[in-house]
Amino acid sequence: VQLQASGGGLVQAGGSLTLACAASARTFGFYALGWIRQAPGKEREFVAAVSWNGDSTDYSDSVRGRFTIFRDNAKNTVSLQMNSLKLEDTAVYYCAAGGGVRSLTNGDVNYWGKGTQVTVSS
Repeated sequence: VQLQASGGGLVQAGGSLTLACAASARTFGFYALGWIRQAPGKEREFVAAVSWNGDSTDYSDSVRGRFTIFRDNAKNTVSLQMNSLKLEDTAVYYCAAGGGVRSLTNGDVNYWGKGTQVTVSS
């Protein structure tokens, strides 16, 4: 599975941004997908994940209620809608695929995509 993230950029605090991740593999639909971020000088942090069929999602406490993850298996894409962005959301965001939502929550990733930078300014 190859994952390619896009949509990052510079946004003011309180603004919105949508990240997208395109996958190229026939088996895309069998993996849970998620987003994991890494801020400068910090460890990687789980952000959100969605199950293979889209029925189950999970979010970190820091983004719950502000971010929404959704996938389109017909298009092999997963997206992250980010609203009410805060300065602390600044990070490189990585698209990831794993065996399940819980796996991604625990950082157990089978495939990583290249990151996309999100910078939130005051």
